Formats: sequence, structure tokens, C-alpha cells
Amino acid sequence: MKTLRNGEFFGQTNETLSFDGITITDTEYTHAFVDWHYHENPYFTFLLQGNMTEVNKKETYDCSSGTLLYHHWEDAHYNIKPDIFTRGFHIEITEDWSEKFQLSKNQIEGSFNIKNPSLKLLMYQIFKETKIDIDSFELTVHQLLLNIFNRLSNQKGNSEKKPIWVKQIDEILHENFAEKLSLVEISQALNIHPMHLSRDFQKYFHCNLGEYLRKLKVEKSLKLLNEFESLSEVALECGFSDQSHFIRCFKEKMGVTPLKYRKIMK
Repeated sequence: MKTLRNGEFFGQTNETLSFDGITITDTEYTHAFVDWHYHENPYFTFLLQGNMTEVNKKETYDCSSGTLLYHHWEDAHYNIKPDIFTRGFHIEITEDWSEKFQLSKNQIEGSFNIKNPSLKLLMYQIFKETKIDIDSFELTVHQLLLNIFNRLSNQKGNSEKKPIWVKQIDEILHENFAEKLSLVEISQALNIHPMHLSRDFQKYFHCNLGEYLRKLKVEKSLKLLNEFESLSEVALECGFSDQSHFIRCFKEKMGVTPLKYRKIMK
């Protein structure tokens, strides 16, 4: 089985950034099939464009634009890609980086698909920072990456303590975020009291319901900016009331306007 060393990925890597124990690559995937292999370091894969299928020993992930995967070090997997342009953004973490910030190499175990919109938006922000020529981008990347690891550690540590409704409401919100949702209707679907839901949602999601929905909408819009020319169409598809509301929410989460981000993506 092939072992990929630090910064090595299958395909055409168009940009590599290495600093302080982190290696970041922006890669076009050119192989229709990549056989079983593993990487010597843990890393994130963030699919910017296109589609692919990833298979490890436990699960199969059908990945589209916006998918965020975490791979533990030396976890074997293989990939299948359709005949379309597919681009991935990777952040690889060396043991030196983990030691520098007092993180165990095994602090996050296994390989998994990260669906939390808060973590995805943090990864989008890291991508944005690497494309903007500013002196402080390395500091910002460290901060955002540590934030992601902290959130992942907390999620893994509390996964067995969460009530059933937490997973259920997350599925409801992911599937219906573009619709007009009612607290009463959500509570009835979950069979819990609205007061109980209002009190405990913040505990498990670290934000209120409206904020979580806005994060889901902005995350969706990031995928659609390459598909729709009109910002009004993107806003409508994502459930924003109008283009102005969309632009305001987008800038609040991403620090730049949708048009600026579209230029960065290209």
C-alpha cells in the first residue's frame, strides 16, 4: 500500500504553503481511481469544486462541493472521481505542530465526515486567508485551526451524552434550512417542549436556532457561487429574504462580500 509523505497528494497540486508544521495544498484531482493508500500525517480534505467518492475501512462518503473530511494519520482509504473538474483543499498537520500547541497526535481518532456548518465556515475562512496576501495570515490560520480542533475534541468527548433529539433536529435543520421554520413545528416534530428546546439548543450547538440556520444558509451559498451568476438567485436558493440580507449575513460570517469570495475561488 502506498504511503503519501507530507504535502503529497494524487493529482496536480497548484499551490503549496508550508509554515510552522502545517502544509496546505490546493490540488486538482486528475485520477479517476486512486487505490488504497494512507498519509503519514493527519489532515483535512475540503472539497472546493466537483465530486468524488471516498471509501475507508468503515464508511463510504459521497463527497460534493463543500464536503469536509478529517483523516487520522495512517488511516487507509481509496478514491473514485467522475469525469468532471474536482478540486480539493488540504491542511496537513505534522507532529511538530501538535507538540507545539500541546495536542496529542491521537486527540482526534478515526476518519469522518464533518457536517457541522460552524466548522465548515471556519475551514472556508482558512481557505480565504491563504488566498489573501496579508502579513498576518499565518497567525489567523493557527487560530482558526486550533478552534476547529477544540470544537472537534468537545464534540467527540460529549457525543455519548447528547440526547436523541440533538441529532434529529440537526437533520431537520440541514434538510429544511431554506424553508420558513417554526419553533412550535420543530418542537412537535421532536416531541419536546419549545421551552426545553430553546433552553438546551444553545448548550449543544453553541448558538441560537436563528444563528445556526444562517450558518447553514451561508455554507450553502458558498457552494452555489460558482453555479449561479446572479446573487439574487443564490439568495433565493439558500432561503434568504432578499439579496441585501444575504450579502450582510455572508460578510458577517466570511469577512468579505460574496463577489469578493467568488474572485478568491477563481
